[in-house]
Amino acid sequence: MDIFTAIETRRSIRQYTGEQIDESKIIEALRYAMYAPSAHNSRSWRFILTSNKEHLIKISQIHPYAKMLPNASWAVLFCNDMNAENTEGYAALNVSASVENFLLAIHGMGYGAVWLGIYPRKERMNALKDFFDLPDYLMPIALCSVGVPKLIPPQPDRFEPEKILKIYK
Repeated sequence: MDIFTAIETRRSIRQYTGEQIDESKIIEALRYAMYAPSAHNSRSWRFILTSNKEHLIKISQIHPYAKMLPNASWAVLFCNDMNAENTEGYAALNVSASVENFLLAIHGMGYGAVWLGIYPRKERMNALKDFFDLPDYLMPIALCSVGVPKLIPPQPDRFEPEKILKIYK
């Protein structure tokens, strides 16, 4: 799949077959996530992976929009290492760029994923910090559920030229 097709056809997948995805595929997708840009090349993202069904169920109870997790193969928690962050205020931006690369890689492999927001919701951040027993310097930013798609939503045309406000020549 070429990059343009991947970008245009990537969808948020919330229904999974329950089939397991090999850990090596998640690691491979994280490899691509780590090619994302980051402020001052800090690459301060850190990742927590779980395929443990008890974890997936518990996280689905913690996060109000993670009800799909019990049928997912994996949950990937994207964090920022505040000790490695060398540009104040860019934690969420840096991690978000890696999330997008991850989502595109997962899609390119034929799997499905959805981005579940954590930051800036303090209650979600704190609940996941507690659940995973994270040190203070790790800030949870996003969560992705990953699985074999049960249903792929239709692909809308999302190009809206009216959102281009100005073109200077």
